[in-house]
Order: sequence, then C-alpha cells, then structure tokens
Amino acid sequence: MMIQTFSSTIRRKEMDAVLTCMVDEKLGPGELNAKFIQTVKEFTGCDGAVAFRSPAIAFSYVAKALNLEAGQSVMISALAPSWHYTAVKNLGFVPLVLDVDENTGLVTSEIVQEGLKNGGRILLLSENMGILPEIQKILDLGVPVVEDISHSVGAVYPSFTESAEETASEKGIESKKAGMAGLFAILGLESEDTVTSGGGAVLLAPKRREWIVLKKFTDEAPETDILGDMNSALAYIQLKEFTRNEQARKGLFAIFQKSLMSGKNKTFVRGDGDCSTIWSFPVVLNGSFKDVKQYASRKDVEVRPAYEKSVISLLDEQERANFIHAKSLYLRCVLFPLYPRLGSEAATKIAKVLGTLP
Repeated sequence: MMIQTFSSTIRRKEMDAVLTCMVDEKLGPGELNAKFIQTVKEFTGCDGAVAFRSPAIAFSYVAKALNLEAGQSVMISALAPSWHYTAVKNLGFVPLVLDVDENTGLVTSEIVQEGLKNGGRILLLSENMGILPEIQKILDLGVPVVEDISHSVGAVYPSFTESAEETASEKGIESKKAGMAGLFAILGLESEDTVTSGGGAVLLAPKRREWIVLKKFTDEAPETDILGDMNSALAYIQLKEFTRNEQARKGLFAIFQKSLMSGKNKTFVRGDGDCSTIWSFPVVLNGSFKDVKQYASRKDVEVRPAYEKSVISLLDEQERANFIHAKSLYLRCVLFPLYPRLGSEAATKIAKVLGTLP
C-alpha cells in the first residue's frame, strides 16, 4: 500500500469536536470561534487575532489596516504559496517577486533590500518548511513585515530585539514565537498546513497598537468572512494537540535526516531545537526528480514536488529565469511523507528509501 505524501493529523478528539458542532447545529461563527482565538492568543502571545475563511481574506484586512494604496508593490518570495501572488494581484497591488537563498529556500535581508530599491512597500514573508528567516536583519531595513506562519507556527526566534541599538538582555526579551516579530502574521489553516481547520486562516496582531487599528475593520467584517464554528472546533483541538504532534514530527525528522546523510542528497539548513518547526520532509535532489519519484514509488512511497503550488509555478519560463535559486529548488526539491500518524513500519520504509536514493 502506497504511503501518501500528506495525511491528515485528525484524530478522534478532532472528529468529536466537529460532530458536537454538527449535533448542536452551531456551524457559523460563534462560541467556538472565540474559544479558538483565545487559544491562539495564549499559544503565540499576540494581542489580538481574528479567524477568517481563507488566507486571502486575512491579507485583505492587512491591506486595510496598513492603508495600502492600489498599485503599491508587495514583496513576496518566488517559493511562497501561490495564494500570495493571486491575493496581492486581486486586491489591486503589484506582486514584487523575490529570489531565495538556496540553503534555506527563504528570502534574506540582502534580497529584501534589493526589493526595496525596486519599489517594494511591504514584505509578505513566507516561512516555508517551518524554517525561520533572519528576521532581525530584515526588520532593521525598516520594512513593514507580515509573517506567513502557516508552516512555522510554534517555532521560536531565539533572540529578538526591537531595534538594532538594543541588545536582547537590555530589553529583557529572550525569545519570540514565529509571527510575533512583524506588524501582523497570517496562520493558514488549509488542509496541508501545520495546523488545519480544513480551510481558513488566522490574522494575528502581535502588539496592541496594530490590534486597535485592525479591530476597527474586523469588527465590521461580514459574517461570510469569518471562520465558522465547525472549522474552529477542528482548529482548536489541533492547536491544543500541537506539542504532541510536533514531538512526533521532530522524532521522525531526526530519523529521516540521519538516513539522508548517508546519500548524496540533502535537506535545508535549519536552526536547532525550537528554532524551526517540522512541516513534511523536503529533500533537495542531486539528480533527477523523475528517477527519484519512480524509485520511491517502487518502494510504495509517494513523493511530490515541494513547490508545485508556489508562486513560481504561476510564472512563465521567461519570468522564472529571473529567480535562479528559486527555479533550481522548484525543479529539484521534493517532499517525502512526514506526519504524526505515520507508523513505525512506514517510517522505517521511508528511512530506507531516503538512504538509498539514486
């Protein structure tokens, strides 16, 4: 039986919560949405948050809160989820696509600085694969940052300062969770995100100043923009179970990483401990994707291109040529199955495949 690249982490607890909603006929936004938001605030330390029905809707409220004007450029990574590009464009802004660092798949401060020279107004910062960017250097550029923490939720910036002049010890700040460094953060809740509600997103305001501005707009939001209780029930349990699920993911990651090291392929550079979270298992191939896919398939392991649903997939061949590292990773990076429900037998099989890849 084929081991799928992605599988839901939904367990009986999640299903019970959803079924209770259905039995009580509480499907629209209500008590469970509020309960979920309270859990998000406790988990991340943000000042305020609102759960919407999609990441694109969440970004539309960012645009309102930041008073973005039509035609302004929003910087996005070439390897960000494709909704970054379509949401920015559909709202009347200009997507300014940036290349990435080949070792992390993320934008760097140097790349962002170049984007600012080309007219970038804000940065929608994708934290792909659960890896955190060099946030301090990016913030020191003075660019407004909106973090997309759909993969990196739960990760921790080990040291963070409000300005370049002050050290963490002087400020008394030792660490911040992913999403708490920029002006706003978007936590996607789509089916393949780290925390899922089956669809949706939470917009977080880390600080009170931004929350006051955002709340004026979200208080007037139509009910059709807000996440319903049935989805909120699922997301609430998922967030409550996050630590247990993440421990399982990290255990599998360590096994897979060790196996991969015996071959000629590699994975991305990431921080130790809590500096990153685990979302799937990306492998940057030394050889052909087709060969690896066929080999893994013969061993009953499904692999997928890591960036098949990313911004660069929407660009034509001529445009892709402008993003050397992103294009290379788009063609060479694949995802192997890694999720909490993966049994030991399946994990052993995947580890063997990773250690013997062509």
